[in-house]
Amino acid sequence: MSINSNKAPEPVGLYPHAKRVGDLLFLSGVGPRAKGTKVIPGVTLNEDGTIKEYDIAAQCRSVFQNVKYILEDAGSSWDKIVDVTVFLTNMKDDFKIYNALWAEYFADNPPCRTTLEINCLPTPIGIELKVVATI
Repeated sequence: MSINSNKAPEPVGLYPHAKRVGDLLFLSGVGPRAKGTKVIPGVTLNEDGTIKEYDIAAQCRSVFQNVKYILEDAGSSWDKIVDVTVFLTNMKDDFKIYNALWAEYFADNPPCRTTLEINCLPTPIGIELKVVATI
């Protein structure tokens, strides 16, 4: 069953926010963009649409909130996350900040996690999460 949140930003392609299969919930890649806009918290763009400067902490907080919105609208919750794949576009500069925020948000029962550096994402963002949770 496909699930779309009315609180999370619209997907940038033809895919649902999540799919439920039995008691598992698979989220599509979630970024930090704000719903109903192309605004990306913590990102300032040049006139040509390239990144002028960014705040990875603001992006992390926003992407975590977007994941929470999708989980809640799907009947799950933050504490039911079991596995996360994290895509960063700048591991060297951003991992330390992201890792500290991760420890803050998952202080009690952290899920499994894989963190990868990739050279770009479909929009000018520095982080995207792929999440699996239980219902």
